[in-house]
Amino acid sequence: MTAVLVIAGTDSSGGAGLARDVATLTRFGAETLCAVTAVTAQTDREVTAIELLPAAVVQAQISAALATGRAAAVKVGMLGDREIVAAVAGALPPRERLPLVLDPVLAATSGGSLLDAAGRAALTALLLPRTTLLTPNIPEAAALLGLAPASSDEELVGQGRALCALGAAAVLMKGGHASGAAQAADWLVTQEGTVRKFTAPRLPAQRRGTGCALASGIAAGLAARLPLEAACQRAKEYVTELLQQPA
Repeated sequence: MTAVLVIAGTDSSGGAGLARDVATLTRFGAETLCAVTAVTAQTDREVTAIELLPAAVVQAQISAALATGRAAAVKVGMLGDREIVAAVAGALPPRERLPLVLDPVLAATSGGSLLDAAGRAALTALLLPRTTLLTPNIPEAAALLGLAPASSDEELVGQGRALCALGAAAVLMKGGHASGAAQAADWLVTQEGTVRKFTAPRLPAQRRGTGCALASGIAAGLAARLPLEAACQRAKEYVTELLQQPA
C-alpha cells in the first residue's frame, strides 16, 4: 500500500482538514502518515478557535513520518503562520525525490483567516519552489499574486503561469468559484508551458473540504505513480461524486 504524508490542521466537525484527507486517501487505497499543524474548532458557519502547534513540533512530526520510509507523496494543507511554513519547507526533501501537492489554505469556507500575511509571503518564497502541484481556487490564486480574482479562462491560465513563474512546477487553477458556465473548469498549467482543461458539470451543491479532497486525491495518484494529468482527472471525478452525495 502506498502512503501519503499529510501536513494539515484538524477540523472538529470533520468536514475538512485532516479528517477529509484521511477519508480521501482511504478511498484511493493509500495509507496516511500525518503531521498536525493546528487544531481548529469550526462548523459550516464559523471558526470558533484555532491553536497552532509549535513549529518545532510540526518539524519533528514530519521527520518521524519520513523516517518510516513509506511516504511516496506529500499533501500540504493548513499551515497557519510563517514559522510553520518555514519548518515544513526545511523538513522536506526536494520535489524530485518526493512529490508535493500544496493546497494553499488561506481562509475557511466560513470566512475565517487560516494563514496570516507573513505566512502567505513565506509560502510563496519557501514552499512554491518545492511544490510539484499547487491547487488554488480563484480567490487563493489572486491573494498569492496580489491581483484581482480572475474573471475569465484566459485570466485563470495567466495567473497559473504567474504562479509557475514563482516556483511551482505545475498549478491546477480551480474554477469552482466562477459563475455562469454550465461546466466547472479547472486548468492545469505547467512550467513547461502545457495547458490542460478539466471539466465537470457545475453542481448547485456546496460542501466544505472539497479542496482538501481534490489535493489529497491527486497526492494519492502521484504516490501510485500516475502521471500528473491522470491523477488530476481521477481526483476531480471523485470530488464531483462527493458533491453529488447528500450533505
